Amino acid sequence: MDLKEHYQKIKKILLGILALNWLVALAKILLGVITRSASITADGFHSLSDGASNIIGLIGIKVASKPKDEDHPYGHRKYETFFSLGIALLLFIIAVNLFREGFNRIFNPVTPTVDIRSFAVMLTTLLINLAVMRYELKKGKALTSDILISDAMHTRADIFITISVILGLVVIKLGAPILDPIITIIISLFIAWSGLKITRQSQAVLVDTAPIVDMKKIVDVVISVKGVKACHKIRTRGRPDDIYLDLHVQVNPDMHMETAHNISYQIENAIKKAIPGICDVVVHMEPKDRCIHSNK
Repeated sequence: MDLKEHYQKIKKILLGILALNWLVALAKILLGVITRSASITADGFHSLSDGASNIIGLIGIKVASKPKDEDHPYGHRKYETFFSLGIALLLFIIAVNLFREGFNRIFNPVTPTVDIRSFAVMLTTLLINLAVMRYELKKGKALTSDILISDAMHTRADIFITISVILGLVVIKLGAPILDPIITIIISLFIAWSGLKITRQSQAVLVDTAPIVDMKKIVDVVISVKGVKACHKIRTRGRPDDIYLDLHVQVNPDMHMETAHNISYQIENAIKKAIPGICDVVVHMEPKDRCIHSNK
């Protein structure tokens, strides 16, 4: 699958989920206003933010899908990861606003109206979110898409939040309306946690945290190539589906340059075949009698 086709698939998924998110958000917000339930309204605006995150994702993949050029010899794919931080920032802003709203409601309480419509809408949106999360997470992993996986994490937070809201409606029905703003505050903490998780995952890619920690498989593949005596100084960076690898390989000091060059190509092909996601391999050849350094 080429890069353009890859991002076209992600775009179609995001557009479909965007339409669904806004439909769900509208239903929640209207119900929250009608019933005067802070927690339902808060959950509705969070669902609205799901749509906004889809838009951020669409912009991100638009930039990330650009081909390599003179100024970007490694391509633009990290922009997808970078725009995931936009989703996280949006979550943090919403979390702060909802926390403030819940806190104010504690001191200025409004008793919401709870009826069968409240439970029906929340249960329906819960089922929709479950389906969306499973679908988006599955596609995100299959396409190795930071945007889809981040958005799926966002939706997963929605699921726990909606469950909390339903529990809040239950306790309100039982005569404890003060718990409604408390649940709103809990919702804000869930949203903030989702933002933090996305931030941690995105920054790991952007600061070139090694995507492959266990080097044993790489060593085994390299050593299996005829003529290789040892390898060391293995380094990896990039996204899980766009990994750049460089390493030092030791060969017989009397080996002809052309032979060593051919071995380097064999190593590159063997690594790419054995380990998915590796797109570029740089092999530094050196004589076996040179002192082996650590991978640090």
